[in-house]
Amino acid sequence: MSFPMIWTGPAIPARKSLFVGAATVLASVLLTLLFFARAADSSSAQPGAGPIEVGRSKARVVIVEDQGAVNAFVPRLDVVRQMFDRGLTNLTGKASVAESWRAVVSTQDVVGIKVLSAPGPLSGTRPAVVEAAVGSMIDAGFPPKQIIIWDKHYSNLKAAGFVELAEKYGVRVAGSADAGYDSEHFYDSVVVGQLVWGDHEFGGQRPGIGRKSFVSKLLTREITKLISIAPLLNHNHAGVSGHLFSLAFGSVDNTIRFINAPGQLQMAVPDICALPEVGDKLVLNITDALVAQYYGEERALLHYARPLCQLRFSKDPVALDVLSIHEIERQRALADTPSSKIDLALYANASLIELGVSELRDIQVEIIK
Repeated sequence: MSFPMIWTGPAIPARKSLFVGAATVLASVLLTLLFFARAADSSSAQPGAGPIEVGRSKARVVIVEDQGAVNAFVPRLDVVRQMFDRGLTNLTGKASVAESWRAVVSTQDVVGIKVLSAPGPLSGTRPAVVEAAVGSMIDAGFPPKQIIIWDKHYSNLKAAGFVELAEKYGVRVAGSADAGYDSEHFYDSVVVGQLVWGDHEFGGQRPGIGRKSFVSKLLTREITKLISIAPLLNHNHAGVSGHLFSLAFGSVDNTIRFINAPGQLQMAVPDICALPEVGDKLVLNITDALVAQYYGEERALLHYARPLCQLRFSKDPVALDVLSIHEIERQRALADTPSSKIDLALYANASLIELGVSELRDIQVEIIK
């Protein structure tokens, strides 16, 4: 993935003499202290405010808002499509929608649009947002058969309305679990999972069974570029059912072990997203913030939801997820409901391996109304 490298301080050259080595170390320490002193001075900065610090990675997020986008929690497709095209052109800086798509994907690519379908069409990724994306791509000249709407299970995609949507536009729809898993591509962890039917190694007896989470063949053999469209929906362990969580759990098998061990979840989700078959293919992220649901996780609990009428665009999935977590806490406060301690360890870990940025001061937000 093409995120800027994080500066880690001046390198210390090899020691030629005791005096030279001591002087070099002293200079390094002084420079490091100066760097952190400057960082401390700007620690109270607002998102996107203040001068850019040398060596700090930055994320750009474009938010398009239209209060006419939702009526009684139901999206208006015509308005959502206009919002989508405005967000895409503003993010890419191109004059037209067609040019914007050419800056993101090629007509030779097989583009997988990752959705979160298990919560259903009201609380998961909304079909109207995906329809806006698909319609925009096709109008820009992208071949329908090279577009795949996908999630882990075909049955969830069908229940959420994505199979019907795919038939309407002539695009494909696929479940990553249904496609099977690739024995050559996997994430390895010391945490041994309790395998269930559908996991690649289920029923196996050889040593080491349950340590690996295998990547779906859908990603290793078909999809060449990924677009993530994730809802603004809380998750009890990850904070938000956002881009990182959706991509990680949708791409591999043997994931139950991470839910049962939150500390492992914080490491596994970023590591899975960093796999070449996943992270290297990710080119665009859109947060479906038409409605924000701050309780319920995979259940549609609209009495714990509020229309925001927004679509949020970025090339940085970490920044979008961090903004979503803070938005969820803001909505809980507005509703005078119990808050939860914000734990951004998962996203800090993602930032450390350069999947994106996790600090608000490093996120430049542009709001278009």
